[in-house]
Amino acid sequence: MSQDLYFVTTLVSGQGRHTLLHLYCANIIPPFILSLMKSEPHILIVDDNREIQELVSRFLNKEGYRTSTAGDGKVMRKVLKDGNIDLIILDVMLPGEDGLSLCRELRVESNIPIIMLTAKGEEIDRIVGLEMGADDYVAKPFSARELVARMKAVLRRTQMVTKDDDLSTYYNFLGWTLNTTKRELLSSDDIVVSLSTGEYNLLIVFLDRPKHVLNRNQLLDLTRGRAYDAFDRSIDTQVSRLRRKIEEDPKKPALIKTVWGGGYIFTPDVTSS
Repeated sequence: MSQDLYFVTTLVSGQGRHTLLHLYCANIIPPFILSLMKSEPHILIVDDNREIQELVSRFLNKEGYRTSTAGDGKVMRKVLKDGNIDLIILDVMLPGEDGLSLCRELRVESNIPIIMLTAKGEEIDRIVGLEMGADDYVAKPFSARELVARMKAVLRRTQMVTKDDDLSTYYNFLGWTLNTTKRELLSSDDIVVSLSTGEYNLLIVFLDRPKHVLNRNQLLDLTRGRAYDAFDRSIDTQVSRLRRKIEEDPKKPALIKTVWGGGYIFTPDVTSS
């Protein structure tokens, strides 16, 4: 028998009973087993603390996720190259390259959702993380259930974006075109402007609700689907990033205007097809 032996255990249910089915196969795993394996979201945990790696990984496995771990940027890149990752949990404090630098690098190369792990009370890390393109953050020490809730919200938003992309919608405003199929924002000069997941979601909210005042709480609900607190200013950070990409003068914004005491309003006329 070949040494390339795989052991796969899956759960088969029927008529209220559950039976463990053990499948042995040499050299190759049947395609239907591969499809089952791929259906589970694959989470990459990047943290140099081995104990946190193991605890988070164990909890996520129980919740039905596949996990891989990395202690630094070098290992993270190898894991990303070798396997399909659906979401990255990225610690800010890492040896060598820190999490913020890695987040910036990741955002240039891919749209994989990123949740940053930050030190409790370090608001600057959270703000900079969002500036770098992170989709959400969790402050240490954190509850494993809170982390899973944040993960589900981020993955749900990503899936919603994918479904929207299938509709092949084009939004047009003041010479700009957003192609939701390719997730490309084109300037009037046909220059592609890259958007993080957070920026993309925020822009979609504005494009669907032009000339409507939206307060911070509404924007948090619509873009992130998470509980918020009265001091959460992450939306301000995302608005600032988006302004730098679409405004002629970000310091004197004409497209996304601030409504003092109210929130923000997207002023241009918007058409879609």
